[in-house]
Amino acid sequence: MGTYVIIAASGVGKRMNLEGGLSKQMLLVGGLPVICHTLKAFEEAETVEAVYVATKADSIDQIGEMAAGQGFGKVRAVIEGGAERQDSIANCMAMIEKEIAASGKMPDAILVHDGARPFIQPGEIDDIAHLSAQYGACVPANRPKDTIKFVGNSPGLFGETLDRSRLLQVQTPQGFAPEKLIEAHRKARQEGYYATDDAALVERYFPEQGIRIYETGYHNIKITTPEDVFIGEAILASLKARREERN
Repeated sequence: MGTYVIIAASGVGKRMNLEGGLSKQMLLVGGLPVICHTLKAFEEAETVEAVYVATKADSIDQIGEMAAGQGFGKVRAVIEGGAERQDSIANCMAMIEKEIAASGKMPDAILVHDGARPFIQPGEIDDIAHLSAQYGACVPANRPKDTIKFVGNSPGLFGETLDRSRLLQVQTPQGFAPEKLIEAHRKARQEGYYATDDAALVERYFPEQGIRIYETGYHNIKITTPEDVFIGEAILASLKARREERN
């Protein structure tokens, strides 16, 4: 069957200090919107069969037209997201559930990705999709460069220093066996429980499910603050140079 992908692209970029409610997904990096780079990677990934995008209501037509204009034929739907990221993913999940029920076919895996992570590579997507189908769950991550400390109980003071060798910074796309991700979101809706990512939902409702680590480099950043746009330009140039070297 292949892999289905949900892309959460409803963020308005509060930390970007954008005016007029502009979505950070539409910021230009390398002359193209952030979301365009994101969709292109999934379009080129061999394992991906269908992409579902959740975004702001006033961005639906813009993203849909952009996807069509760029020839992103795997984009099956662009729909309105919810109040929170988890709500946006749930909206796409409901559409996927209907398609599964209608076709009687289950995808090999469902991946969930942040629309504002434009530098994930097609080969990485394929690796994560294969591992998700094989092990039931796979999450990309990289090692922190800085020392990490707990905040102490006394105001203004640090507490314990964490062992950096046992820490990873979690990214997306996070991949899961479809039935487990669907059930985890269903249970979360029933409880009114919200988590920071989909892996946390699966960990909560399927504690026996191990989550496979897929260690990445430092290019798969999330565009969150104004500085990230400049960093993104450098990453894009670096990735382009690497591709040219291979060719």
